[in-house]
Amino acid sequence: MDIQGEVAEGFEPVRDAFVRNFEVLGDRGAAVAVYRDGRKVVDLWGGTKDAEGAEPWTADTAQIVRSATKGVAAAVPLLLHQRGLLDLDAPVGSYWPEFKTGGKERILVRDLLAHRAGVPVIDRGLTAAEAADGVSGAHAVAAQQPFWEPGTEHGYHAQTYSWLLSELVLRVTGRTLGCVLAEEMTEPLGVDFWIGLPETEAQRVGRVAPVDPPESAGMLRTRPRRNVSEAYADPDSLTRRAFRAIDPLPDENDPAYRAAELPASNGIGTARALARFYGATIGVVEDGARIFTPATTALAGRELSSGPDRVLVVNTRFGPGYMLHGPASPLLSPASFGHPGRGGSLAFADPDAGIGFGYVTNALAKSVTADPRAQALVRALRSAL
Repeated sequence: MDIQGEVAEGFEPVRDAFVRNFEVLGDRGAAVAVYRDGRKVVDLWGGTKDAEGAEPWTADTAQIVRSATKGVAAAVPLLLHQRGLLDLDAPVGSYWPEFKTGGKERILVRDLLAHRAGVPVIDRGLTAAEAADGVSGAHAVAAQQPFWEPGTEHGYHAQTYSWLLSELVLRVTGRTLGCVLAEEMTEPLGVDFWIGLPETEAQRVGRVAPVDPPESAGMLRTRPRRNVSEAYADPDSLTRRAFRAIDPLPDENDPAYRAAELPASNGIGTARALARFYGATIGVVEDGARIFTPATTALAGRELSSGPDRVLVVNTRFGPGYMLHGPASPLLSPASFGHPGRGGSLAFADPDAGIGFGYVTNALAKSVTADPRAQALVRALRSAL
């Protein structure tokens, strides 16, 4: 495998793990990047731009990262909080009056961010066009009766998180979340990440495809626990319904889907962008840019939800929009905050180690929160520190 890019001295284990991902774990096109203490120390890419193609992945190739989008999107409400524009302890309905129905009157902003709002499912799945129109999703979650008493339990809002977060930000700022992200963070920071892909960048984005692990991967064929398998197989379970809130499932290679703003699932960018972005949430990156104050960095890693997840059917931990280190989604250390993307992608920050990490792939596996390729890279990074 012809791997391009560079690694700083001492970080060679990350390159070795990245090569092995192609040779043993079935990667087809991917990139990984790491910032440490604001300086880029890993920037690697290889394989093909399309999962089922021959054009090579280049330094500027971008990919859809599914739910790893959530971690980038979460920076928007935290930035608004940092600026005094959004109170995490205020009811969501104080910003979005139509949301105060069906027992949702006392849902706090921090509950919404930490997957405690009780609306991971909507009674009727939206079409891809409805999901993207900027109106139907917000109407659906505002009208939805919660599936548990809000604030008492948590469950992963796999798709409805898009409309909850989007509408909250729109009500506070008058701008879409993707617009705030671009104008206030990604463009000033100089990172190539979009929630709502501009037409001018479309040619850079590779096509994703589902893949099965190769026989050589061995351990990847271990069966999941029975209760998890049953939850995903049962069409009436919260698990299945949460992931089918857009029904039928959208074509992630469709230009219209990529141009939409879905902060739960359709962010597009490079591994380098993710690593730099997360590096800027915990400190100053190379040219003096940063996103969060130290107080906001501490808030990002603060646990708000922990224990049995009503949707993922495993124990999970969440902060305000970020998945935290734990058995369901191992990150670098207990200090880490970030988010995986179903099928492979992963991005996070670790303030204790000074790390911003990003991994993107076009070969979408069946993993949900702990893809073996991403985990191999994290283990290699840990060994290098």
